[in-house]
Amino acid sequence: MLFRRNRIYVKPSKPALILGVIFGIFFILIGVTQALPRFGVFGVFWTLAGVAITGFNVYHLVTGRGAGFYEVDVQSTGGDRTEPAAGDFETKLRKLERLRQDNLITETEYQKKRDEILREKW
Repeated sequence: MLFRRNRIYVKPSKPALILGVIFGIFFILIGVTQALPRFGVFGVFWTLAGVAITGFNVYHLVTGRGAGFYEVDVQSTGGDRTEPAAGDFETKLRKLERLRQDNLITETEYQKKRDEILREKW
């Protein structure tokens, strides 16, 4: 069986985005009412962080597009795949060698199958 590696970008779920919007609004409110009057420049950064959090989450919630938070490598079977992966040749040859060493196939069968594997597209 052939396996194919795919890279999937994981995006936040709708409940996580809604929670992000709520926290972003909370940050903005704290920034406007508490941080700006008391801490000056820090209050500006605090409020801008709240605006960025809210904007990011609203954008993702409304459009359903955007950057993923992280990437995941996934293996899937490649039943309809035409080209085998590079490591498949080595796996096939090692498996064939084990069959020969265990006397489950003859030397002639081994050579025939080995030549067949090596003729496949690399």
